Formats: sequence, C-alpha cells, structure tokens
Amino acid sequence: MQATTYEKWENETGITEFILLGFGKLEAFQLLLFLVFIVIYITTLTGNILIVILVASDQHLHTPMYYFLANLSCLEVCYSSTILPKMLTAFLTGDKSISFCGCFTQLFCFGCLVIVECYLLSVMSYDRYIAICKPLRYVTIMNGRVIFHCMAASWLCAASILVIIISLVSQLPFCGPNEIDHFFCDLAPLLQLSCSDTSHVALLALIFGSIDILPPFILTISSYVCIITAILRIPSTTGRQKAFATCSSHLIVVTIFYGTLMIVYILPNTNGLRDLKKVFSVPYTILTPMVNPLIYSLRNKEVKESLKKALSKFISFNEKER
Repeated sequence: MQATTYEKWENETGITEFILLGFGKLEAFQLLLFLVFIVIYITTLTGNILIVILVASDQHLHTPMYYFLANLSCLEVCYSSTILPKMLTAFLTGDKSISFCGCFTQLFCFGCLVIVECYLLSVMSYDRYIAICKPLRYVTIMNGRVIFHCMAASWLCAASILVIIISLVSQLPFCGPNEIDHFFCDLAPLLQLSCSDTSHVALLALIFGSIDILPPFILTISSYVCIITAILRIPSTTGRQKAFATCSSHLIVVTIFYGTLMIVYILPNTNGLRDLKKVFSVPYTILTPMVNPLIYSLRNKEVKESLKKALSKFISFNEKER
C-alpha cells in the first residue's frame, strides 16, 4: 500500500508501531528458543531449497507431481521467511517492535501463502488420486494448462481475499495499547487492539476462512480415502504396506496442518481459547514447512535417486578440482 495511507493511519491513531509479545511467559528461555527456532529455520530452508533445485535440474522429475512439490517447497521457504527472521531477531536482541507497514505486509504475505498452501495441498492430493485410481486418464486430466490454471486461480483468490481483509482492517482506528499477543501479526490479535467495533471484519474473516480451509480439507481427505481404498486392493502385501505408509504419513501431516488452521481461524476467539490458539499456530506456521519436504519428497524413491546423482556429481567435481 502507499506510504501516505500508513501516514494517515499513524496520524489518526497515534500508534507508529506494534509490539509482538511472542512467547511472553518464556522470557528466561529466550536463548534456548532462539537456538531451537534457528535450527528449525535452517532445516526448513535447506530441505525445501534442495527440493526446488533437484526438480529444476533433473529432467526425470519434470512431471506434474514434482512440479507441485517444487511449488510447495517454494511456498514453505517464503512462508517461514515471513515469520521466523523477525521472531529470531526478537529472541536475540529483545526488540519486539514491528512497524505499521511491516505488520500489515507480514499479515498480507502470510495470509496469501496460507491460503495458497491450502489449495495446493488439495490439488496435490487430487493429483495422486487421479494417478493411482484413474491412471489411464492422468495425462489428459493433469496437463500443463490445468496445472497453470490451478496455481493462477489459487494466487488470485488468495490475493483478492487478503486485499479485502486488509482494506477493512486499515480503516479501523487503533488508539492503544499497541501490544499484539502473538509471535507474528495475525488478524485476530490485531483486531483486538482496535478501539472500534470489529465484528463485521471478524465475521467476514470467519466466512473467508471457512471457505478457504473446509472445502480444500474435505477434497484432500476424500482423495486420500479413495487412494487408501485403492491401495487396500493391491495383491502384494509388501507393496500395499509401503504405499499405505506413504499415504498415511501424508494424511497425518495435512490433518495436522488443516486441523490447527481450523482451531485458530474457525473456532470463536474467546479468552479461554486465546493462549491455546497461539500454541496451535506453531504447527502450521513453523513445523509443517520443516517436515513437508521430508514427508512428501525426500522419502520418494525418484527424489532419492536424483539426490544421489547430484551428490555423486558434486563429489566427482570436487575430486577433479583437487
């Protein structure tokens, strides 16, 4: 948004920045939390960037499934980078402040990425359903044009929703205090700081949240139920167990992701649930970006082969250089 808009907000509210309280009750463990979260961040970046590089460089991985996995990894890198760098800085320096512009930018980026990931996970599950249950029609259904339209629609829908939400929030007066009871600029704790009626914004956010979370979740679960049903018909016990283990791990991860999202964004924002929602924000904001490359990609046989080839080339190159 334009700088003049932010200047207008500041003149009207008298607040020029917010304070992210984060994990306020764990002040004595700031250094430990810094070490834990920086390891998580480095692991997240390393795993997801590795997947993107492998998919981009290996011709054998230029298929719809790996295209989706590479997109998921890109999302996870951006997703983590909207929250963790600021959190790590606060742990290390004690500076928990974030500007108006920074707060709304973080809210916009994070919101867009969450919505796109919801859609992407559902499209990925549908892709696996078609590949396993309707293999003869796979090439026809999951072609390049369909993939492009799915991704474009996801981003367009996410950006449109966030523009509407932020436009409404930007019109609210903030009279103080300026302390956000969260570790990032999320919508609900931000609305609590407004000194006006925010029920219309909260209702609209609930409607959008339900639309963005529930249908993709239902599609994802339905796809995996059909996949698991098809797997149970496999005559080979070993093949059935391996395929079932892979799908069940996918299902566990997406259930945790969607489940925590539902708790945070669909359940009512009561005082009793406030601290619980902050705790449940950790899995989908910090943990799932780290485990997704392990669950979806690095356990995959073709990705393992591609990784071995890349490592062999790297080792051979180093030996020649010596």
